[in-house]
Amino acid sequence: QVTLVESGGGLVQAGGSLRLSCAASGRISSINTMGWYRQAPGKQRELVAAITNRGSTNYADSVKGRFTISRDNAKNMVYLQMNSLKPEDTALYYCNVDRARTTRGFELDNWGQGTQVTVSS
Repeated sequence: QVTLVESGGGLVQAGGSLRLSCAASGRISSINTMGWYRQAPGKQRELVAAITNRGSTNYADSVKGRFTISRDNAKNMVYLQMNSLKPEDTALYYCNVDRARTTRGFELDNWGQGTQVTVSS
């Protein structure tokens, strides 16, 4: 079973920065796409950013130019550098692995427990 553990969330003032990290474990030999999603109270979960195993990235329009996603394939980790944070970025941020190859086969659509990001105005 693939386990994802996020860290780095917290409370920050508008205009500040945070860096989220996500570590994937579980006898993983390779991971396809890693991503960050977020869910604010009363809203649906939405994609923030994603990165493929070849480094191609995709961002939500609302975070382009402010957030940067990166990954370390050797460590099975993904990061989200968040700059110029706004109150509307407040949400629970989740790490996602769409497909991981493990010793037991492929594990699909894996999620972490989430890390809270709160941006005060």
